[in-house]
Amino acid sequence: MQQDSIPLVSVIIVNWNGRDWLETCLPTLAAQTFRDFEVVVVDNGSTDGSIDWLKKEWPQVRVLPQAENLGFAVGNNCGIQASSGPYIVTLNNDTRLDAEFLAEMVTAVETSSLPKTGMVAAQIVRWQQPDLLDSAGIEVDWAGIAWNRGWQQPVATANQLCEVFGPSGAAALYRRDMLDDISLFDADFFCYYEDVDLAWRGQRAGWTCLYAPKARVHHWHSATAVSVPAFKTTMLGRNKMWTIVKNYAWPAFIWALPLIIVYDAAAILKSFWQTRSLAALRGRCAALRKLWVMCAKRVPAQKVVALQRPYPFKQRTM
Repeated sequence: MQQDSIPLVSVIIVNWNGRDWLETCLPTLAAQTFRDFEVVVVDNGSTDGSIDWLKKEWPQVRVLPQAENLGFAVGNNCGIQASSGPYIVTLNNDTRLDAEFLAEMVTAVETSSLPKTGMVAAQIVRWQQPDLLDSAGIEVDWAGIAWNRGWQQPVATANQLCEVFGPSGAAALYRRDMLDDISLFDADFFCYYEDVDLAWRGQRAGWTCLYAPKARVHHWHSATAVSVPAFKTTMLGRNKMWTIVKNYAWPAFIWALPLIIVYDAAAILKSFWQTRSLAALRGRCAALRKLWVMCAKRVPAQKVVALQRPYPFKQRTM
């Protein structure tokens, strides 16, 4: 881990009561073959002794203690603003990395043949079943629904370098120049869909994302939110609507609106049928209460660079 000069890569980890996960994650960072990087841990008000443990066991790691849980979006923003590397890697604490992870991410962005490569998506595999994918990048469809490409598919199906819509924030590389251009994660999102929103803003501004299959990460999906499924459902419903309103081009949005309404109604009914919870409905209602704020955040038309391919996004292989 580089500390003496400005590092090439700044790794940002947002932590909330995740000391047990950090005990696995940080050693795999220390074992990276690529050495020109710094690690910044943003601690969101942990009560499990994370901060004291980090200071004692990992003095080379920069710790930014927060008084409360600021969420994934703001936590990452704090780390990005406090760091200095031209490349930012966001990393969940519930991950462990192959030794070549950082080297492959940097190689991908620096040798990319795509125009304005501002993002790199890692190959994220399931911690419990490493022969299955957790994410090979993010894709978005006409209804504004984002999903992890290759979810639960064999790893062998996603071993080709290609262009994708965006990276999963669980293990992503962002070029600082792109973040300076389009701004950071949206602080209103707290968690979930913030990486989709950021990728969409990047795409609209002409930036591209490359999927790097050799940059492998093992991820325990939703380790932090697994104990509060209703909260996750609410956040997903709210933030999906916000992402659509902020980023969808108006003509295409009007065309797709019936599909969006039908999908959301079905999602609410399905969620209630399966869980007897109104979390999905609460998420949509929460989105409506702040919809005007999201409309005001839309990218000005004069700053939008048209996507090179028709929407929905279609990947290019390298």
